[in-house]
Amino acid sequence: VASVDELKFATLLLSPLLLAAAMPDMPTLRTISADQLPASCFEPVDPQARAQAGAMIDDVKEKKEDGLLEHAWRLGDLPSGDRKYAVTRAELRAAFDAAEPSLQGLLERVAARVRKFAEAQRASITTVSTDIEGGTAGQQVVPVSSAGCYAPGGRYPLPSSVIMTAVTARAAGVERVVVASPRPSPVTLAAAYVAGADLLLAVGGAHAVAALAYGLGDALAPVDLICGPGNKWVTAAKSIVSGFCGIDMLAGPSEVLVIADASADPEVVAADLLAQAEHDVEARPILVTPDAAVIAAVNRALQSQLATLTTSAVAIPAVQKGFAVLVGDVAEAVRVSDRIAPEHLEIQTADAQRVGESCANYGGLFIGAHAAEVLGDYGAGPNHVLPTAGTGKYTGGLSVHTFLRQRTWMRIDDLAAAQRQVEDSVALARLEGLEGHARAAERRLLADAREGKKQRAA
Repeated sequence: VASVDELKFATLLLSPLLLAAAMPDMPTLRTISADQLPASCFEPVDPQARAQAGAMIDDVKEKKEDGLLEHAWRLGDLPSGDRKYAVTRAELRAAFDAAEPSLQGLLERVAARVRKFAEAQRASITTVSTDIEGGTAGQQVVPVSSAGCYAPGGRYPLPSSVIMTAVTARAAGVERVVVASPRPSPVTLAAAYVAGADLLLAVGGAHAVAALAYGLGDALAPVDLICGPGNKWVTAAKSIVSGFCGIDMLAGPSEVLVIADASADPEVVAADLLAQAEHDVEARPILVTPDAAVIAAVNRALQSQLATLTTSAVAIPAVQKGFAVLVGDVAEAVRVSDRIAPEHLEIQTADAQRVGESCANYGGLFIGAHAAEVLGDYGAGPNHVLPTAGTGKYTGGLSVHTFLRQRTWMRIDDLAAAQRQVEDSVALARLEGLEGHARAAERRLLADAREGKKQRAA
């Protein structure tokens, strides 16, 4: 007869298996090889979403406030007929004042961490000048005048995104900060106050992006730059308005890639994959490993954790879109990761520091099992607004630098000392066939230099 302790031990061993058996529909990551990466990993803008977003943008551009409200009512941002979509600074303050002291402290601590890191970034680039022939040239570093900060609402309010975007804009020196977030919760409103927002638009999606980019006539002036993460329609809208105003990047549905070996804890890996899967049904959890046993163990953990995850209705479709890549060794895992350039890259291997340093393309890097990606989500310091769908190959995450312009200038004080530079400009202009350029430069030649030039020509 088994003892009580033996029965308890058997129960502990069997419970995950029984749970998985009781939940036969819990998905697992499908296993693929390195040459089977889906094309969707490299498509930052969904073509159908772009077409839909374009139509919504046209409505807002043409009908201004009425166009915005039509889509806000249709998509449930606002009750039908409700025309109040703007929340003032005073109303944001009231939401903060009404919050519990513990919540106020939480928001202020997170904002302080983000602000500290952003201020350190700001200090890393400065106004400079240097001597040139006959004068001086320099660089001014100045912020854009206004910014629109998008924070997803939808299934879950994300006050953390309000803080990440608006605090960073303020640290850069942006004068006017407008937040857009659909169906904002009281916490989101309080976060907007702490982050320094001047105004919050209680709308989301492509119509909110259009309002920020093109303005709403007298009701809202356009902004110079739009930042923040969003769903595929928000990402598509940002791609459309880019050029008319600035954007930070194409930050679409969330993705996480974990490079793991046999030293990794499969329960931790599964938890980190699900932390991103619960964001959006379009999110993508990815595991890359040289060990098939790691894939099997992580899949078992995924099924077990999904069975009790309160957000499983969102996470399950995301897991179904995710995959595990079985590779030959960790070096190949790094090459696969660099091809994907994931938004979030976790390294859960032996010698994680060395492996992390060998990776080239990603939005944010989290080294070792203790560096949970969710710590980055919630304000360790670095920004959580990061590039997705392979765009990390050419751009980085949101930062103070996103809001800064490097404006260059030059001045000639001693034209005699600049004559060699002037002569070279004349010569190069004529090599390019641009006679107007050459003549404009020649106007800066001193009399002696012009005479010498004529003699050389003769």
